[in-house]
Amino acid sequence: MTSFFKGAVSALALSCGFAAMAAPAHAYTLMDMIRGHRERTPIINPANPGEFGEMPAMPLPKVSGPRYYTYKPDAMRYVNIAKFSEPTVTGAIASATSEAAMAPVVVERQFLAEAKVRADVNVAKALETYYGSSQNPFVWLTGAEVNDRAKAAMSFLSGVGSVGLDPADYAVDPPAVDPANPDPAARDRALTQFELQLSSKVLAYVQDTVRGRIDPNKISGYHDFRRKQVNLGPVLKLARMSPDIGAYLTSRTPDGPQFAALKEELAKLKAETAGDEPITISLDRLLRPGDSSPEVANIVKAIGKHGSEALKAQHAATLAAYSGGFVYSPELVSLVEDFQKEHNLKPDGVIGQATVRIMTGGDSNASKIEKLTVAMEQARWLPEDLGSRYVFINQPAFMVYYHNDNKEQLSMRVVVGQKSNQTYFFQDEIETVEFNPFWGVPQSIIINEMLPKLRADPNYLDRLGYEVAINGHAVPSSSVDWYGSTSNVSVRQPPSGDNALGELKILFPNSHAIYMHDTPSKSFFKRDMRALSHGCVRLADPRAMAAAVLNTSVADVARQIAAGQNKAVSVPQKVPVYVSYFTAWPNKDGVVEYFDDVYGRDAYVEKAFEATTKARDAQI
Repeated sequence: MTSFFKGAVSALALSCGFAAMAAPAHAYTLMDMIRGHRERTPIINPANPGEFGEMPAMPLPKVSGPRYYTYKPDAMRYVNIAKFSEPTVTGAIASATSEAAMAPVVVERQFLAEAKVRADVNVAKALETYYGSSQNPFVWLTGAEVNDRAKAAMSFLSGVGSVGLDPADYAVDPPAVDPANPDPAARDRALTQFELQLSSKVLAYVQDTVRGRIDPNKISGYHDFRRKQVNLGPVLKLARMSPDIGAYLTSRTPDGPQFAALKEELAKLKAETAGDEPITISLDRLLRPGDSSPEVANIVKAIGKHGSEALKAQHAATLAAYSGGFVYSPELVSLVEDFQKEHNLKPDGVIGQATVRIMTGGDSNASKIEKLTVAMEQARWLPEDLGSRYVFINQPAFMVYYHNDNKEQLSMRVVVGQKSNQTYFFQDEIETVEFNPFWGVPQSIIINEMLPKLRADPNYLDRLGYEVAINGHAVPSSSVDWYGSTSNVSVRQPPSGDNALGELKILFPNSHAIYMHDTPSKSFFKRDMRALSHGCVRLADPRAMAAAVLNTSVADVARQIAAGQNKAVSVPQKVPVYVSYFTAWPNKDGVVEYFDDVYGRDAYVEKAFEATTKARDAQI
């Protein structure tokens, strides 16, 4: 056989997973391939590992992660007007106020039965309940006139862009009443149509501002939320009785400190002049200390605009002395390093795209406004009050923050899931810290990553020291039929210096098998882009986080680890944890920071906005 054919056979053997074994007489050969014979792959007989059998070659199985969906908006339907057709006493209308009593003309309530209004299912039910009772007067009409309450409500709804909602979703046309047409029936039809429409928009606003316009679980399998239920039953009665409808509707908007900071930032950006020239920095390579570039001037200018006041005060002499040169001098390197540190970037003085993005303001105002709008929507999915004590993971920031007594007491870098193994967006409660943990290998890793190696070398896990079990009974890796189903096969890595989870893991039981943990791969924390894991959250300082949630000292955590025993310790009090995804979010000082959309999720939220508005505008 020529060297070419020998190489071809060797490569084929490797691809079939039995290169290290002597090929039995029945092995599939290059000549079989040339003759067109069907490939047969040798497998190990679990009862006798030395005995080989045959089975048809088959592709390796693959476990796919969650996917993103084409967003389907909440169902809309016409309000059931049949409930409004009961005969009522003429005059049981409008507001039971002195204003209404003085009105010489009233609207016949039975014309509600001719109104046509489409609404979200929950809104439609609330409308049917309220207007289905003849004891409930109109909210927005006094006599035969649109009252001041209605005008105030319409004015309020036209300004809901200030809280990240779309005014188009709540727009109501004024009633088409022709003063020259004395036909009272036409007038009453127009007014009752307006009454029902405005009520539907007010109810929709209240529901949207409390829980969000869109259902996060319809965006992707990575979103996991129990959607808030909003009690719409009393809304119209409260709106009717409120002396200030704008104040009442404002009271339904989230007012937590994070939401308030986002709202303030949105107002600031919208108020900024469009003529504000952005600063651009064009680098075709990394700028390192000692390099020269005409962009150095723009770098200094950008830091002067976007650096904090404290940073500019600290480096006032450097900023004042800079005269426009091209050299990236040591003084400027020190300035950049402190700027990077201030923005949680690696403070090495090397200027790459991540540093440039922050220096130039991160995004254009339009892009920032889009991020703020998405962030305000997502904030509505979480509790309005996050609590006085909680852990907040923000994936795009690659950071985790521990809050206690309403203050941020700890923060650190994290590594989150890579784009092919994304970390989910959900909330839970921390229950346990496990020291010297076992790593239970997920089925997705067994199938996608270990199985090809195991088919090539069934001793693979035995050699690496992993523990394998079938239906809970320990077996050698080499005795498992790795061509069959692995659903009853479990694999775990015992505690060790090489354990994938390191010294400890922090558990908040969830269906996604996501938790926080240590890692032997410390170098990842030096990177700016840290979407590198299989989905769990790796901590830069796991001992500090464990001590925080256990309400103990780092020294005590160190003693538990040094004992060398696998041990699970319950936290004294469960700690809420928000595994979140915000490309705009305020820091501990209330200053909104912007981050790259590492998974591209904002675009899906924006598409859901568009689909929702389109569905609300559509007619059946």
